[in-house]
Amino acid sequence: MARYSPLVELFVFGSLWGLSEVVGGKALYEANIPNASVYLSASGFFLLAVARGLFNKRGTSSVIGGMAALFRLVNASFVCHILGIFLMGVAFDLAASILLKGDKKSFLRSSLTGITGAYGGYALFALIITYVVRYEIWVVGGWQKVLHHVFLTGSLAAVVAAILVPMGYVLGLRGGTHARVESRWAFGGSLIFVVILWTLGRMAG
Repeated sequence: MARYSPLVELFVFGSLWGLSEVVGGKALYEANIPNASVYLSASGFFLLAVARGLFNKRGTSSVIGGMAALFRLVNASFVCHILGIFLMGVAFDLAASILLKGDKKSFLRSSLTGITGAYGGYALFALIITYVVRYEIWVVGGWQKVLHHVFLTGSLAAVVAAILVPMGYVLGLRGGTHARVESRWAFGGSLIFVVILWTLGRMAG
């Protein structure tokens, strides 16, 4: 059997997340749904958790976040959304690398990973978009907008992540053995699936 490499599978998760951002984001923002980012974050956290259960390696969640951000950039370019997606992946990666080290199966640990990833991602995004990127609407909003994003919207996302991350992580752990069977077939199937997802993204964007 060929050596198993999860890279293409990580691209699958990133593309799935990116597609949900393109399709779901378009629908939510056009309908002016309050706290739309929370709904979009839900799918992201669930996919990050499933992938972490399958491939519990430092850096994998950042790769998924980067792929999802690239997917969004190519198919529906909004700088704030792209940055938010990537930073959510990075924050989740940092939290999981500490709390889920060694394939920890504790519900509390995985729930805390979701909560920490949510607050971390929202805080990093708000601070960077306001004080580094200096995106106009955020600069005008100042600290009030930053605090609202982190402690109100971020708290809603943290509650959702506290529930979805343990569910996704357990699902990933249970599917880990099957994902490593016939790796050549898994590689080929995943590559085809990525192409299909990107095609759908171009059509939806």
